[in-house]
Amino acid sequence: MSLVEIQTRIAAAEAAHDRPKGQVKLIAVSKVQPNARVKQVLEQGQRVFGENRVQEAAGKWPDFRKRFDAIDLHLLGPLQTNKARQAAELFDVIHSLDRPKLATALARLAQETGRCPDLFIQINTGKEMQKAGIMPEDADAFIASCSAMDLPVRGVMCIPPVDETPALHFALLAKIAHRNGLSGLSMGMSADFEMAIGFGATHVRVGSAIFGARGAPK
Repeated sequence: MSLVEIQTRIAAAEAAHDRPKGQVKLIAVSKVQPNARVKQVLEQGQRVFGENRVQEAAGKWPDFRKRFDAIDLHLLGPLQTNKARQAAELFDVIHSLDRPKLATALARLAQETGRCPDLFIQINTGKEMQKAGIMPEDADAFIASCSAMDLPVRGVMCIPPVDETPALHFALLAKIAHRNGLSGLSMGMSADFEMAIGFGATHVRVGSAIFGARGAPK
């Protein structure tokens, strides 16, 4: 499926749900994709990309940023606290703020450098033990604590369980965002981004539908 087809489907979903045109940001998930594929998508005009690992992004994007302007880079995967500084320097947005220790580290870096990427708090809507994220019942308190540290929290993010309908999780995430006055909803991937748009997604994360099957990690 081409980038244009995905963009067309996003526009159609926006219209179907009375969303303003262009309100939904497409994040092209380029993790473990060959540089040649990423370059092709860049040449088609896409500028918003998502990576899962700081190390992989550090080896890929500085060079692309020298060749293409206005790249907007999002960290989607888990962030180790000891990589917070590198991530804050490399990424424009971090979608995986998921614990107090990481929030404290990012706040300290922001005070030190005067800069912090925009942040999304990852909510473990399925309460899956193997998955990162704040539990839904702890979300309000964690969001308040991040605000008290002057962190630029723009929204919330979720990755629904693979064996459950994502609609329930999208609805829960939207409720958490609404009651905390957050406008950003990072939810929806290749198989369900149109459904996510119906529940208010502002950022959809699409990888395989744009790039095709992923290669093996380096």
